[in-house]
Formats: sequence, structure tokens, C-alpha cells
Amino acid sequence: MAYLVLASGEVYEGTRIGAPVDAIGELVFTTGMEGYLETLTDPSYAGQIVIQTFPMIGNYGVIPEDFEGKRALHGYIVRELCDAPSNFRSEGTLDAYLQSQGIPGICGVDTRQLTRTLREYGVMNACITDTVPKDLSALQAYQVTGVVERVSCEKPSTYPVEGKMRYRVALMDYGAKRNIIRSLTRRGCEVTCLPATTTAAQVLALSPDGVMLSNGPGDPAENLFQIQQIRQLVGKLPIFGICLGHQLTALAMGGKTMKLHYGHRGANQPVRDLITGRTYITSQNHGYAVIADSLQGIGVESFRNANDDSCEGMIYPGKQLMTVQFHPEACSGPRDTAFLFDRFLQMMGGEPVA
Repeated sequence: MAYLVLASGEVYEGTRIGAPVDAIGELVFTTGMEGYLETLTDPSYAGQIVIQTFPMIGNYGVIPEDFEGKRALHGYIVRELCDAPSNFRSEGTLDAYLQSQGIPGICGVDTRQLTRTLREYGVMNACITDTVPKDLSALQAYQVTGVVERVSCEKPSTYPVEGKMRYRVALMDYGAKRNIIRSLTRRGCEVTCLPATTTAAQVLALSPDGVMLSNGPGDPAENLFQIQQIRQLVGKLPIFGICLGHQLTALAMGGKTMKLHYGHRGANQPVRDLITGRTYITSQNHGYAVIADSLQGIGVESFRNANDDSCEGMIYPGKQLMTVQFHPEACSGPRDTAFLFDRFLQMMGGEPVA
């Protein structure tokens, strides 16, 4: 038996899974019907306890080939855990993986009620514990801070192209998913993955054809060093930012960001292309958004969330600079917006983004 205790004082009783340790984190939910392995290995979940809204999790086991990055989440909540997976690629059960990675979890709780609570009251802190604490002050004071440098790579590494060499890309790793690298290398790009502590001068010294700003966790506004480096890179070579990279770029250009009520996490987020009018279904994982109005006269909003009208993309005319809030590399999720990588290659080839 274990308990999920919310900062509001609500207590949910369930069965402990994973590692036999207590944990505190920011409680969030993701609506993906599949892709739990990618969720568990997405660095953007650093410092968070994740609720899977889909009722059964673990039915296709654990497949290391599908991992997307460093394990960074603090806890895992599911309605029903499958202990007998069926998949020819599986190398073990989800419970065994959680134990091996030191991730505590709970199953058998009402994840629908938990999700309703977060939708009504917003994201809040929670803890997984064997004993309900009488004092919630430590739980209420918890903050997700300093996570970008924690999940970033420690040293540069280069990934070769698949097929004919076309361009060289510097990838700023703020918590990058592996499929960003794969999406570039299969298009003929040699990718050099760089730590989040890399300076603009060090990037330019590599003479790349373009820069990719990756996804990542936490509040974008606290990453002052990274914002300053992006500011120094803008206008000097083509740049494409995804998720946290989108937010950091907006801050570097003088814009503002805000924390969303409960964020966008899942593979079914509708996004409207404001230039063509077409709507795409996208994969997303973020709790902050760019305030498009704060960039008036600087950038042009290119995509907008069809559910809550939050900003999902920006283009900065004359800068060879475009960013999106969603994940065009998906994995897991729809591939509807993978064309944005082709657009990035066109930028590196000299075509204007707008």
C-alpha cells in the first residue's frame, strides 16, 4: 500500500509499484494512449510526477530501443499496471524497469478523478509515500528548478548522417529527445549535440549550417545563460527551436512566457496553422507558453492551439528563425508536422522562412 498526497491535502490510496522510495514532484497528466516508454524517458518531465490518463499501462513491456533520453521524472501514476506484456520486442515488465531506475509509482488509483482535479485547480505538487505526512509545508514549497543543465549532455557528441551529407547542425541540448537527432540525420544532416552550458562563441566556432534548439524541462525564464547565448546567435545563422527552445527564443527576443493552468501533454493536441488555415494534430509536453502579444513588431505568430488559443509557433522575419511549441519529431505521436524539419533544411539552403 502507498499514498499519493496532494499539496491541497487530498489523499489517494493505491498499490505501490516501482522503487520502494518516497518522492516529491509537480503532479501533471499526459493523455497519450501509447508511448509510455517515451514518456518515462523524456527529459522534459524532470522533477514531475506523471499521471497516465489511459487506463492500462505496460501492455507492450519495455523496449530500450524506444527510449528518448535520460530518465528525469520523479514518480509515475497509473490506473492499472500490466504485469504480463505481449510484444516480440519487449525485454521486461514496466514494474521491473521502474525499480531498476529508482522510480516510485502507484497503481490502482482513480486517475480520472486526479485528472479532473488538476484540470479544475491546476498543476500542484504531490508526493508518493508509505505514510501520510502531517506537515505538508515541504510538499507545498517544492519547486522544479535547475533542471535544464541536469538533463543536458555532459560533453559534445557527433552523430553521422544517413546517406548523402547535406548540412551540419549544432543541437543545443536542453533535454533533447533522440528522435530530433534521428529526424535530422535521416535528412542528411550531421548533428553535433552540445551541452546547455555551451556559449554562442563556441557554437559559431564549429561553423555549423544551422542551430537546433531542443525541448527541455522547467520554467524557461530561469535559464538566463541560455537566453543570452541564443540572443547572440540570432541573425548569424538559421535557427529552429522546439518546445523549450521556442520559449527561450521568445525570451531572447524580448518576449514573455507564462505558466499554463495544467499544460499540454499528450499526442492529440490540435494546432492551427495561422498562415494556411490547416489544423494539425500534434504531440506536446510543456507547462509554459509564449505570450504572442509580447512579441508584436518582432515576430509573427505562426501556429495557435485550437483548444485554448495559446501560442504554438513564431516566425521572426529577416532573422532566418522559426520556433514551434509542439514536437514535429513526435515519437510517440502523429507525424503530421515533420515537414518543419524540411523547412529548416530549406532555411540552411538559403531560402527565407517567411
